Amino acid sequence: MIRALLVGCLLLLSACASQPPLPEKTPSLALPLQLHVERQQAGQRQDWLLVIQAEGPGIRWSLIDPLGIPLARQQLRDGHWQADGLLPPNPEARELFAALLFALTPAGELRANYPAARQQDALRELDPRWRVHYRQALDFRLELPRDLRYHISPLPAENAS
Repeated sequence: MIRALLVGCLLLLSACASQPPLPEKTPSLALPLQLHVERQQAGQRQDWLLVIQAEGPGIRWSLIDPLGIPLARQQLRDGHWQADGLLPPNPEARELFAALLFALTPAGELRANYPAARQQDALRELDPRWRVHYRQALDFRLELPRDLRYHISPLPAENAS
């Protein structure tokens, strides 16, 4: 009985420890955003669409495959992630969303929101978890653990005729 309780406590602690870091307060983001997400791992590549939008006091994150099928939807409210809709939990997407929030945080808000972060020129890090290499503000490479990489870029604006 005691052993089972200890194992349960250890599992709970490891689940809490694996939660991605969040900022002290929600950074100022120019929303809505529509981004192209190119996922690269072990020689495989996937393309997705990410829509980030303000919703009330929170931020809604919607990850969609090229066919329009939702892969993950989360809301960040009051410093906590909440499921949005009936999709099953997606820890990889939650990690991606948290890393993108870090990458999109304005430089002037970085130190207050992520005290352990470092930024130098076009590189931003939150060791040992995330590394961001910027080409431009919305065009960057994001490196995560397990040799997982994402290239983030803005979707091309549609020209009005």
